[in-house]
Amino acid sequence: MEAAALRSLVEVRWPESAVATTDVLATAGITDRVLTSAVRARCVHRVRRGAYVLMAVWNAAAPWEKDLYRIDGHAATRATPATYSHTTAARLLGCAVWDVGERIHLTVPYASSARSHGPDVAAHRQPVGDEDLVHVLRSGRMLRLTSVDRTVADCARILDLERAAVVGDHALRRGASVEGIAAAAERSGLVRGARRVERLLGALDPRAESPGETRTRIALAAAGLPAPELQFEVMTEEGLYRADFAWPELKVILEFDGDSKYFAYRPTAEVLLAERRRENALAAAGWVVVRVRWADLSTPGVIAAKVLAAFARATKLAS
Repeated sequence: MEAAALRSLVEVRWPESAVATTDVLATAGITDRVLTSAVRARCVHRVRRGAYVLMAVWNAAAPWEKDLYRIDGHAATRATPATYSHTTAARLLGCAVWDVGERIHLTVPYASSARSHGPDVAAHRQPVGDEDLVHVLRSGRMLRLTSVDRTVADCARILDLERAAVVGDHALRRGASVEGIAAAAERSGLVRGARRVERLLGALDPRAESPGETRTRIALAAAGLPAPELQFEVMTEEGLYRADFAWPELKVILEFDGDSKYFAYRPTAEVLLAERRRENALAAAGWVVVRVRWADLSTPGVIAAKVLAAFARATKLAS
């Protein structure tokens, strides 16, 4: 069968859900033979063994949507209910994640081999009480996962500070609390990773409005720079300006320019023009504005150098 005819066949017969199992597809009239041919012809994408999505849908999906499709594929092909945890629970709870990999994380009450779960799964043997479990409805299935507080604590144990803080900052904006995270970590009874949890709790800040802002704040602290004010408001001739980071005593502002690499966001020309006007108004009021991009976060020392240069400029202007 030609690729065009094959694509038309699977698209017409595909069920309503984005991710479908082999059994569901067979019921819809897409046999194993047709499915195998569709995968080879790149009409269908194999999410994991026994779970598939149309290639057109997969290619159009944003990175975070693909992460959720992988979870859907796992949930659809698992014989018994799972407890999703760590970064997988963070995704299901709607928390931001950054560079944490594609593996599905489960918490299990027993020792098991990696082979029993599949190469795309990380199983963690640790206790979870009912008070640290929640349920979410996803693609018609009720999924069990760790609570937001327990999820942040678990992420702190397996991630470095920067990646864990991306999850934790967003979790605080979604209703978690430092006290709740600490309590969930204590209830787990886990000793391993306790210092990582404690360190994360001291670094979290709900005022960070994006993963980029979180990573920038962590980079500033790692460089030993003075702690800035977050979401600092300055009145200008163009109206009220809210800076991502500010050192008011020096009149220095640091702005993070969008998470375009991960979130596929690009500002419009109108937004850029308004931003330029506000920045000119800030300069007229004696403020020094420095901007950092996502790429700057990947090169050690770049952000610190930019901020220190801004400090020097501001000091010179004030003298």
